[in-house]
Amino acid sequence: QVQLVESGGGLVQAGGSLRLSCVASGRAVSNYVMGWFRQAPGKEREFVVCIGKIGVRKYYADSVKGRFTISRDNAKNTVYLQMNSLKPDDTAVYYCAAAISVGDTTRPITYDYWGQGTQVTVSS
Repeated sequence: QVQLVESGGGLVQAGGSLRLSCVASGRAVSNYVMGWFRQAPGKEREFVVCIGKIGVRKYYADSVKGRFTISRDNAKNTVYLQMNSLKPDDTAVYYCAAAISVGDTTRPITYDYWGQGTQVTVSS
C-alpha cells in the first residue's frame, strides 16, 4: 500500500505558474504508473496527465498539452506537475494517483491509490 500527499496548490493569476508535488510513502513510487487528475465544483474528476514507471512515457490531456509538464524522481518518491500559462478553467482540486497495473490510465478507476488533493485557483 502507498500513501500519497499532494502539495503546492494555491491562488495564482491567469498566465502564472504553479508546481505541484506528490510525495509517496509506504512503498516505492517506482512500482506505480502515476497520474494527475482534477475536479472542479459540480464536475466529474478529469484526467490531466500520467507518467510511466520510469518516467519515459507521458500522456497529456489535450486541455493541458504544451502548458503542463509531469516528471518523477523515483529516488525521492515524488511526482511533480509543473503548470504554466494557467487559465481560470484550470481551477480545481488536483489529485495525485497511483496505479499498480496498466489499464486505461486516463480513467480514475484504473488507479488504486489517491491523495487528498490540493486546491488550485486561477483568477482572471
